[in-house]
Amino acid sequence: MTITYEGGSSLYINMTNRCPCDCTFCLRQNKDHVFNSSSLWLDREPTVKEICDSIDAVDIEKYKELVFCGYGEPTERLSELLEVAAYVKSRWDIKTRINTNGLADLICSEKTAHKLRGLIDTVSISLNATNKEDYFKLVRPKFGIKSYDAMLSFAKDCTKYVPEVVMTVVDVVTTKEEQERSREICEAVGAILRIRPYEED
Repeated sequence: MTITYEGGSSLYINMTNRCPCDCTFCLRQNKDHVFNSSSLWLDREPTVKEICDSIDAVDIEKYKELVFCGYGEPTERLSELLEVAAYVKSRWDIKTRINTNGLADLICSEKTAHKLRGLIDTVSISLNATNKEDYFKLVRPKFGIKSYDAMLSFAKDCTKYVPEVVMTVVDVVTTKEEQERSREICEAVGAILRIRPYEED
């Protein structure tokens, strides 16, 4: 069972395979790994202790960043994620990031951004569309059409509690015009736009 895996100068944490979305471009549809990892499909969800033990088993000081991102939406296990982040912050001076679809508030049925304060240094949120209708068709979230506005609200909230908020669009599913409109959306939220190559994590 692959809990931690390396990608560039970052150590990634694979906590869950659960996700409320079924994105048309999701890598999970045609491969079982990213970078040079083993399969990221989990036999079961690892415990907090197992995750911390997996982190302890590597030389974490050689990495620039610890990233909560595997084959699932990490905020599906937000409380456990925060436990792990607190453990890491208590032991090492390393940056932490969450790669997320931004639907944590809907997943947890409450506002969540404030819980990241002091534990998460960067939140990277999948924007992927410039309006709720296109987002719904592309991302296919189980929460329905309200998901887009919830994602934007979460992103704006994160700018109050997290040092860096990034929003991403995937290059193969956006036009140049959509990318420019995405940049305007990010500016309004207070986030940074990143155009992400499809084959990345």
